[in-house]
Amino acid sequence: MEYRTLGCSGAVVSAFALGTMTFGAEADEATSHAILDDYADAGGTFIDTADVYTHGVSEEIVGRWLAGGSGRREAMVVATKARFPMGSGPNDLGTSRRHLRTALDASLRRLGVEHIDLYQMHAWDPYTPIEETLRFLDDAVTAGKIGYYGFSNYTGWQLTKAVYEAKAHGWAAPVTLQPQYSLLVRGIEDEIVPAALDAGIGLLPWSPLGGGWLSGKYRRDTEPTGATRLGENPQRGMEAWGPRNAREKTWDIIGAVGRVAEAHGVSHAQVALRWVADQPAVTSVILGARTQEQLADNLKAVELHLTPEQSAELADVSGPEHDSYPYGAKALEQRSRKIEGGR
Repeated sequence: MEYRTLGCSGAVVSAFALGTMTFGAEADEATSHAILDDYADAGGTFIDTADVYTHGVSEEIVGRWLAGGSGRREAMVVATKARFPMGSGPNDLGTSRRHLRTALDASLRRLGVEHIDLYQMHAWDPYTPIEETLRFLDDAVTAGKIGYYGFSNYTGWQLTKAVYEAKAHGWAAPVTLQPQYSLLVRGIEDEIVPAALDAGIGLLPWSPLGGGWLSGKYRRDTEPTGATRLGENPQRGMEAWGPRNAREKTWDIIGAVGRVAEAHGVSHAQVALRWVADQPAVTSVILGARTQEQLADNLKAVELHLTPEQSAELADVSGPEHDSYPYGAKALEQRSRKIEGGR
């Protein structure tokens, strides 16, 4: 296993984290605990959950596993999230001090721990002043209820605003951001990656396989069937089936992943995961597994090393298509010409 510092903090985590959104839904408790066992045996040290995952059941499953073996709590860096509704009241959501106080205590109780290593705001709250949220998080760090905090699904300006508001007030600074990131979804490279690098924020990519598309399980114009926690309309990536199937670039990317996988004799998933893990600012890639077999295959990405040519091929075929100024290759070329010509 590889290990990296958690953003700008001194904490160290494995380069591949275990996401637990499947726990209590697609994976029952026995299977979830077996997945956790396998992850720990492979050297994994970073568990990511959230209060809304199976409405608290995921946290409870993780908590019982932590309590069920000697040294587990000490070995694991535990992360959870809050923001979305866990009740029906008007204060049962958001990142207000009132909601976060209740949510944090509930997560501590479900996880059965005295402190949470990384507490994350699951999404931006447009109704709560960011100063209120940050002050609560600083207080929680001071009280010893959390070690560090971070965000999920924030835009570049939201991340930068939070970083500099914390700095201006002398509060504890955020250390991580969870964005969606894969060879199929690279929009974060325009603003979020530069903002993270500027602030020393570590990225924790979710859906690095693009909802399963980059595992090679989908076939052009063949809609998959079967039931999962999404119901009868079925696989994790099915919410994007129509647009992605119709997009020629999707299949170009999958084809490139397949060629690299064949060259190494590994799975499509391992190639896609390795590419994300190698990108700037990435601290730990979040793996989602329904079965032990899926986890075992994904963890083999640790052993894979792409050549510079393979990395370049994957980057070229999956590059963002927009080219409006000031983004894109053409825009950069135009800007260089203007600079050289004295504008």
